[in-house]
Amino acid sequence: MTTIRPFRCDDLFRFNNVNLDPLTETYGLPFYLQYLAHWPEYFQVLESPSGEIMGYIMGKAEGSGEQWHGHVTALSVAPEFRRLGLAGKLMNGLEDISEKKQCYFVDLFVRVSNKVAVAMYEKLGYSVYRRVLEYYSGEVDEDAFDMRKALSRDKEKKSVIPLPHPVRPDELD
Repeated sequence: MTTIRPFRCDDLFRFNNVNLDPLTETYGLPFYLQYLAHWPEYFQVLESPSGEIMGYIMGKAEGSGEQWHGHVTALSVAPEFRRLGLAGKLMNGLEDISEKKQCYFVDLFVRVSNKVAVAMYEKLGYSVYRRVLEYYSGEVDEDAFDMRKALSRDKEKKSVIPLPHPVRPDELD
């Protein structure tokens, strides 16, 4: 049986099977430790019965007023454990935490070219709020979709009304 548990410092030395996927953004150790220190409730790992890390989610709560929201910084499931609904379980957990913190919505950024992930997020109730031009840097910069899902506090669903035009990274709030 798969277990969802809090991420621990020693997991940083055990999650390469998840993190070395080309579509997974990887960060330096201080970045992961910052999230673990500031938002430990948003940093969860999927563990197999044998103790193998199957995936993880890392996020935070940020903003103010009607922009107070949960944010998914990273979500990744190891290739051999995909298509089992595990990413959805991690997302549901992050949404539950955000509801308890009385957030208005949850948002995330995903590569426009990552059609499988975009479809998965749509299936989970997320919609494209805006396109962010050249959000991901690389040999060729790539646009991102800022996808959002309104939570119960946003009764009028204002947080998910799509913007009619794309934005640049320096215009993000």
